[in-house]
Amino acid sequence: MADPSRTGSDRARPPDSPLQARDVARAGGGFAVVEMFTSQGCSSCPPAEEVLTEIERDARKREQPIYALGFHVDYWDDLGWPDRFADEAYTARQQAYARAFGSGQLYTPQMVINGTVEFVGSDRRRAATAIASALTAVATTPLALSVEDAARSTGGGRRVVVGYQTERPPQRAVLNVAIVERGLESEVARGENAGRTLRQDNVVRAFTSVDLDAERGRVELDVPPDLDPRQASVVGYVQNDGDKAIVSATATDVSAEPG
Repeated sequence: MADPSRTGSDRARPPDSPLQARDVARAGGGFAVVEMFTSQGCSSCPPAEEVLTEIERDARKREQPIYALGFHVDYWDDLGWPDRFADEAYTARQQAYARAFGSGQLYTPQMVINGTVEFVGSDRRRAATAIASALTAVATTPLALSVEDAARSTGGGRRVVVGYQTERPPQRAVLNVAIVERGLESEVARGENAGRTLRQDNVVRAFTSVDLDAERGRVELDVPPDLDPRQASVVGYVQNDGDKAIVSATATDVSAEPG
């Protein structure tokens, strides 16, 4: 398969005001970033996405620092059903993990925990074990996010401006920022899931990575016009660009006002 264009990076600009202390993910506590690579064209993916939904709902109920993201890849699109959430950049992200893991293989559903552990996404036992282990680890890089502007109009939708603040980021680190949306439904007419209505949560609707060469900055994400900000969150996580280990993460609601 041809190598799709990788996720673009752009240099962040410093925000005009400091972030609030209440938004800061303090160093010392564990966390889990749960990335799922999935597709509406894959019949094995709906059960895995149910697992992802359960993980996110349970984390919200328990107020645990677990962040779920569903990246819809595009290599299923030519096999019967074009996934409306798919993006070649998400395929490129999965390819980067395949190189880091030394496997060179892409498959769905794939779950990746904190950038270092991967397995079949429908495996509840593996997911529970990996997340429990991640929550006992030590975070070393505090991170804060603030939605500074969630209503700036663009030609094709809306632009969300996110401010960030961190401390002691590792060298060659990147900050990943995603907009994820819950409660989405799609009627699938063709492919392996033909005739099904898929309800999906934690769908990545926008994503960017920026080189983390400053402890404070701002990123902008163009989001689709149909995004419901009441059902959307911003997830940010600091990641080593080499071994892909994630060293910090936090989240806030898209509709949250700056403090």
